[in-house]
Amino acid sequence: MYLVLKNSKLDFCHRSYIMGILNVTPDSFSDGGQFVEKRSILSHVQEMIGDGADIIDVGGESTRPFANPVSEEEELSRVIPAIQAIRKHSSIPISIDTTKSTVAAQALEAGADIINDISALRFDPRMADIANTFKAPVIIMHMQGKPSDMQISPHYDSIIEETLSFFKERIDWLENQGISKDRIVIDPGIGFGKTLAHNLLILNRVNDYSIFGCPVLIGHSRKSFIGKILEDDSADRDSPTAILSGILAAKHVSILRVHDVKKTHEALKISQALVNAC
Repeated sequence: MYLVLKNSKLDFCHRSYIMGILNVTPDSFSDGGQFVEKRSILSHVQEMIGDGADIIDVGGESTRPFANPVSEEEELSRVIPAIQAIRKHSSIPISIDTTKSTVAAQALEAGADIINDISALRFDPRMADIANTFKAPVIIMHMQGKPSDMQISPHYDSIIEETLSFFKERIDWLENQGISKDRIVIDPGIGFGKTLAHNLLILNRVNDYSIFGCPVLIGHSRKSFIGKILEDDSADRDSPTAILSGILAAKHVSILRVHDVKKTHEALKISQALVNAC
């Protein structure tokens, strides 16, 4: 299984890839305000690359529960300088985390490679055209509601079946727009309109999502369900995130989106060693 970029491709046949998170926002739930200056951005990105990141995901609008949207202009002012700075120093694949087609287009022009859209290209009707213009892959995520209301009262009759149905509809729609499966990644949306029980069931049955033949991305890093499992919201979440990453790698999840790249890379090396010993 692989993902086609404009000038290369990512091959997921032999290992999971690590997507390092770069939030250039003042209000993200975990690291808001930490990486807004050019020097701190470059330092953090270089650290993530050195620690084993395969992709850098740049986001300029918080999607934490109950977050308020930001203007297109504000989002552009945050992400474009960051992408330009990264691309000046590295050829690492960059994804732009946005639901706005104008932001996606300018980010791709600045050097980004992938569109990471939590709305699965539903919020902005021009997003598919932008993806086709730049031959960019898209990451489509399942979310019940919007960040401002998704965690008020999440409900499903059958979380797996309903999310699978959602992805079938979205993939069919994308293919009709000219975006083939080798340019599509699916993300079940851990923490996006889900309870603890929903999140755990998705993680337990993550292989069900391979039915579409698309790479699967899981974004579990530092999320509140980890604190609920530990029964301690103040606990460090990077180590539990790494443990989950190792488990998910053993389940052949293609991309793991995380904050602490080093711990995840170490967990994946251990997971891979166990797999190779079989």
